[in-house]
Amino acid sequence: MIPPDLLQCPTMTDLPCPCDPARRYADCCGPLHAGAAAANADALMRSRYSAYVMGLEDYLLSSWHSSARPQPPLLEPGAKLKWLRLKVIGHRVIDDDHAEVEFQARCLENGARRDLHERSRFVREDSQWFYVDGVIG
Repeated sequence: MIPPDLLQCPTMTDLPCPCDPARRYADCCGPLHAGAAAANADALMRSRYSAYVMGLEDYLLSSWHSSARPQPPLLEPGAKLKWLRLKVIGHRVIDDDHAEVEFQARCLENGARRDLHERSRFVREDSQWFYVDGVIG
């Protein structure tokens, strides 16, 4: 997690958000990384992508539903992985507490380009959204 005070730092307030360079990190994923609740599954998915880019393993684990949360370490130390972009294809609300987000993410892994296409499932419990799982395809 990122301390909320850090979001007020002049260098942080103007940084582009990893999930969408047209948005400012302090106005997009930053507050979620500092502990604010995601408004919807799309916002949580974007914040999780940004957390992968920034190496925020604690945030990734805490935003994963307890029924499916993996054991750490989630991010491999020294992995040669660089996330390049995120494209949200769709956000489907199933009901008040369930949603799906389909996205494509591009990265470089050991210098080779890789595209990830996933349909992620999310659940809301006690006003908090959580990532459950995803189908890669």
